[in-house]
Amino acid sequence: MIKAEDIDITYYKAMKEAPETDPERQYYFIAKAGELIEAREEELGRKLTACVVTFGCQMNARDSEKLLGILRAIGFETQDDENADFVIYNTCTVRDNADQRVYGRLGVLNGFKRKNPAMRIALCGCMAQDSVTVEKLRQSYRFVDLVFGTHNIYKFAELLYHMYQNEGSMLVDIWKDSDKIVELLPVQRKYDFKTGINIMFGCNKFCTYCIVPYVRGREKSRTPEDIVAEIKDYVKDGVVEIMLLGQNVNSYGKNLPEKTSFAELLKRVEDIDGLERIRFMTPYPRDMGDDVISVMKHSEKICKHLHLPLQSGSSKILKMMNRGHTKEEYLDLALKIREEIPDLAITTDIIVGFPEETHEDIEDTLDVIRKVKFDNAFTFQYSMRHGTPASKMPQVPKDIVSKHFDEVLSLVQETAREQSKRWEGQIMPALVEEVNEHDESLLTGRLSNNILVHFPAGKEMIGKIVPVYLKECKGFYYLGEMQ
Repeated sequence: MIKAEDIDITYYKAMKEAPETDPERQYYFIAKAGELIEAREEELGRKLTACVVTFGCQMNARDSEKLLGILRAIGFETQDDENADFVIYNTCTVRDNADQRVYGRLGVLNGFKRKNPAMRIALCGCMAQDSVTVEKLRQSYRFVDLVFGTHNIYKFAELLYHMYQNEGSMLVDIWKDSDKIVELLPVQRKYDFKTGINIMFGCNKFCTYCIVPYVRGREKSRTPEDIVAEIKDYVKDGVVEIMLLGQNVNSYGKNLPEKTSFAELLKRVEDIDGLERIRFMTPYPRDMGDDVISVMKHSEKICKHLHLPLQSGSSKILKMMNRGHTKEEYLDLALKIREEIPDLAITTDIIVGFPEETHEDIEDTLDVIRKVKFDNAFTFQYSMRHGTPASKMPQVPKDIVSKHFDEVLSLVQETAREQSKRWEGQIMPALVEEVNEHDESLLTGRLSNNILVHFPAGKEMIGKIVPVYLKECKGFYYLGEMQ
């Protein structure tokens, strides 16, 4: 783990040329970009501010922590307000509404930039990897200064330096694919006591509705030694909970010279002294082996929560999605996990309105929900993504999609409330995360099963794992009392 203050800026400022290898090359550009920012601050007579806005998944959130760490190392003051001197949108492109939100927000930033000529705007992440998006930015959003993709996010300091050196034109740096993994860059974490860590990047599954393999590239894993070493550094810095991140964590290690399974990695992470909780996101159902289930069952640190994407309960639709399993195979897996680990919360993703989906297909999905009894589900209406096979399939009328969506959502909410209530009256450990955003007299903690509980306590409890009596279930969260 590298913090901004860990980099010897004076050493890298003195270099005549940039090193060829990373991360040292990026340390050099952090130092050089810092000199540019210092000069600008002298001109303006104030500190320059920066804001990173994250759209999308946990992997995007982790990337944003890296962006913030680099900005801090360069010398920016970071803030949440988008009316800043430098704003980065770290984007998601899984669904069209995410794209539209970004375009709308860019329009607001253009107004800020007219009032603040020193302002610079960058767009990165999955949306930036789409050639159609890049062309649209060039044509209609020419006030954006920097566009870069998911494969070269580690080059951010270098790109920022060149952006400030060549003002007045949009700098676009997008790679189609890369097998390069560069870590050991500065990170600014949202929480002192928990964080995510990338164990792998990319996806090889090519589900027909999904743009991720095209924008994140092929699967590539970090070595277990690097992962364990980084987690140990975080634990020394006060982290008690780690989330292992990958598009398909069950595929971890397959491309390493010395193959290591995800189950083996989990065991090595569990052996780290001082680490109290382990989460991971996201497994792929057809790759979920008995070895991982066994490790979860016998672990004292792995949280009692598994996110197991369903997408559809119809074998016909699953085949069209290229998911690689049937309804029956998913049910067998989920019910086996329920039997092996009864106190485990299982959450899922469900897409409604996939091409050619009928009401009979929706009934299959409803059947799976009833049998598995999901503890929660992220339910979405199908969003056609340019460049995916599903975009060329016959689409379902929007009114039918909306009707089916309401049916699925209603049942998901019913089972989720039923599942949540089963913990009422128990005392369970909660990691205290923050002051409740609606009531400052309460703190918000997260149970091992990922359910939130709100209870009265002092701010000094934030970051600690404390026993909480689950007094009253409010559907999707609890009101409790610290014991």
